Amino acid sequence: MKLKFWGVRGTVPVSGQDKMKYGGCTICSTVETDTGELLIIDAGTGIKKLGDHLLKTRKKDSLHFNILMTHFHLDHIQGLPFFAPLYEEEATLHIYSPYSTTEMEYYMKGLMSGRFFPVEFDETPSTKYFHQVEVDMFVLGGVQISYCPLHHPQGSVAYRLDGAATSIVYSTDTEHPLDGVDNRLAGFAEGADILIYDATFTPEEYEDGKRGWGHSTWLEGTKLAQEARVKHLTLSHFNPDHSDADVDQIVLRAKDKFPDTSGARETA
Repeated sequence: MKLKFWGVRGTVPVSGQDKMKYGGCTICSTVETDTGELLIIDAGTGIKKLGDHLLKTRKKDSLHFNILMTHFHLDHIQGLPFFAPLYEEEATLHIYSPYSTTEMEYYMKGLMSGRFFPVEFDETPSTKYFHQVEVDMFVLGGVQISYCPLHHPQGSVAYRLDGAATSIVYSTDTEHPLDGVDNRLAGFAEGADILIYDATFTPEEYEDGKRGWGHSTWLEGTKLAQEARVKHLTLSHFNPDHSDADVDQIVLRAKDKFPDTSGARETA
């Protein structure tokens, strides 16, 4: 499986010379399976660059995509109206989440309704299907996919993708328990090759009034990685106020606790 990050920020997109290394788009990732199937996880502003890339590199008859939504907070969906394949008649989008299909449609249509956007969601020429994923594992492109509920206001989920040789756990937008690791999430991520984890706050920021906001720290990520015995920890969902230098320090501090750690960076 090939993992790429198209957006690694939480909350709002940012720009500036001090944020070019890791990138300023909000959260969006892709996993290309061994069969060539493209799995898109979340639709933050990073999905705009992804969509432009797909139209340049794919033929019209291969615009078939699966979008796994962790939840529907604005920073995870705000790029969808600018996803170029949405406006292609030949494109087909399958949108998955644990929420009901009615609820998913409500959120997606609301984003592009009234005076929020000049084109209604239903007016876009692509074909859209909504799928409520069940608790049991399901399969897309030869990859087994499962999910785990997370601690986040109004809910969110982590996804685990198990391919023939690689396993990836995508776990942003979660808050750790105050008395240890999230045992349910640790069990879910057990033995994964890659754990992608919420590093919105530093431990100092978290203790300075950020408890209960639904996000975590690099330190808690290292604890979870150790408990789950994952091979590699990738920190993501970076604070929009954190510069590249700030993130560099976060990754260095995390490496002291869990050496095989990196920071997620947008695809160039």
